[in-house]
Amino acid sequence: NNGSVIGAVIGATVGAGLALVGLPVCLGALGFTGAGIAAGSIAAKMMSAAAIANGGGVAAGSTVAVLQSIGAAGLSAGAKVGLTAALGSAGAASSDWITE
Repeated sequence: NNGSVIGAVIGATVGAGLALVGLPVCLGALGFTGAGIAAGSIAAKMMSAAAIANGGGVAAGSTVAVLQSIGAAGLSAGAKVGLTAALGSAGAASSDWITE
């Protein structure tokens, strides 16, 4: 029916929006910025904990390193496509579940 199609479209749009806009905004709010990790932020606390755990440095490929890379350079085109597909599909499926 039309209601479930409209709900699925809205859910898919919300999911895609989360992937393309929400994730970078959230990373910036946590302190993973283009200029580096913001002092006093959650990202700074994560970096400190990672450095202590690794004997003074943050390991390449670690969660902190990957999040800072995304915060500095943004998501790659492939990551954007993958996240949009996954979160768009999840949004469409969850809207159908919610409207039942």
